[in-house]
Amino acid sequence: MERVGVIIVAGGAGTRFGGRIPKQFALLGGEPVLARTIGSFAKALPGAPIVVVLPAAHIEFWHNLCARFDVAPHTVAEGGEERFFSVRNGLAALPDDVGLIAVQDGVRPLASSKLIRRTAAAAAEHGTAVPVVEPADSYRQTDGTVSHAVDRRRLRIVQTPQIFRAGLLREAYGADYRPEFTDDASVVETAGHSICLCDGERQNLKITTPEDFAVAETLLAAREENAYERLPEK
Repeated sequence: MERVGVIIVAGGAGTRFGGRIPKQFALLGGEPVLARTIGSFAKALPGAPIVVVLPAAHIEFWHNLCARFDVAPHTVAEGGEERFFSVRNGLAALPDDVGLIAVQDGVRPLASSKLIRRTAAAAAEHGTAVPVVEPADSYRQTDGTVSHAVDRRRLRIVQTPQIFRAGLLREAYGADYRPEFTDDASVVETAGHSICLCDGERQNLKITTPEDFAVAETLLAAREENAYERLPEK
């Protein structure tokens, strides 16, 4: 498979999460959330260049925090006012020789190696790959006054990493910013490319609220317990 470059966007202020520090720096299982996210890509894609995009005000804090933990090698780029500009800065910081580029939310620390590699393989085949899961809830669409049911069988919940051919993604991010650019797939689609969907994972949650964090801790504990039980007996 082609060499994959990784951009991890960690620009959130954590206003919905609460606490004294942004959620990407909070400790999950004794390790910063962002460090776990970096580590998941270093494990799945050994040798892949990883760029972490942070607000300028958080960069020194992150360097100091990294010194306390065994964080996988990565470089840091300064973020922009919107996610769009942060990804654009991350693209500029990646080496030119990568064939695929993955963009990941900094607060999705539980993406498995299987998910990352599966999405990369789909991108290598189709040029674009976005992991999704089917919704379990019911949905209604409203204009503020009236509402109607939405067929959830036609809906998908979008996750990251979203992975694209490098040239395609770089070209798409040459566009002017639009408010409707909520993720990389929307940028690429606006540039005229179709989006290939692949299987995501329900455990690949995005930590946004304290409740999400509690769920992530439970999932991590279960994952580590299962890994321990699979160890061969001495």
